[in-house]
Amino acid sequence: MSELSTIKQEIFDYVYNMLGGGMVDVELDPAHYEIALKKALTRYRQRSDYAVEESYMFLTLEVDQNEYILPKEIIEVRKVSRRGLGQTSGGSTFEPFNLAYTNAYLLKQSNLGGLATYELFMGYQELVARMFGAFIEFTWNSNTKKLTILQRPRANEEVILFAYNYRPDEQLLTDYLSQQWLKDYTLASCKYMLGEARSKFSVIAGPQGGSTLNGDTLKAEAQAEMEKLEQEVSLAVSGGTGYGFLIG
Repeated sequence: MSELSTIKQEIFDYVYNMLGGGMVDVELDPAHYEIALKKALTRYRQRSDYAVEESYMFLTLEVDQNEYILPKEIIEVRKVSRRGLGQTSGGSTFEPFNLAYTNAYLLKQSNLGGLATYELFMGYQELVARMFGAFIEFTWNSNTKKLTILQRPRANEEVILFAYNYRPDEQLLTDYLSQQWLKDYTLASCKYMLGEARSKFSVIAGPQGGSTLNGDTLKAEAQAEMEKLEQEVSLAVSGGTGYGFLIG
């Protein structure tokens, strides 16, 4: 947590200095910086596929328990499978590579069949997996993060989840592609909040006619900057491969 706090503080210092902090009074509290950064992260996760990653996770099924609440970072569970197919006299998890058959068996076609035999065996394993329960049926609720197994677990068993999940905040805030985008969007959001506050009073009365505040100008600049940054996401400037369809 201390590392994340340090990274956040660096971003807040960047925003403060870009707004002229130290030369003029910047009327923002720490809560405003936090809200702006949270908005930047949320918007980036909505628009960029670079904020998501594929991962494999392990889950231990409990006897007679069908429902499991997964961490909020998980977006979607695509597959639930057992770790092996069982083992009988020689093992159905036979793996030629692990048995050092590469040189003597796979790469010499004059011997026992070569790569074609290995390919057929892997196809056999996949067929057995589909027919005899290696893949577990389930339902997934992306809102409540509830995974429901559609069969009653008969014993404690560890299974593998293939899922999509959000990349951690620390990774996004330190990644060379997304870091500057998040800094600039945080800056634009802070500038908009500052402009919103200053636009409430366009002129402050003073002995020599008062001072004019630049609230409306700040809001217009911030809006233009946010639109430009969102366009950069569509062009994959801030990372990712970009979407193949139009969001609008």
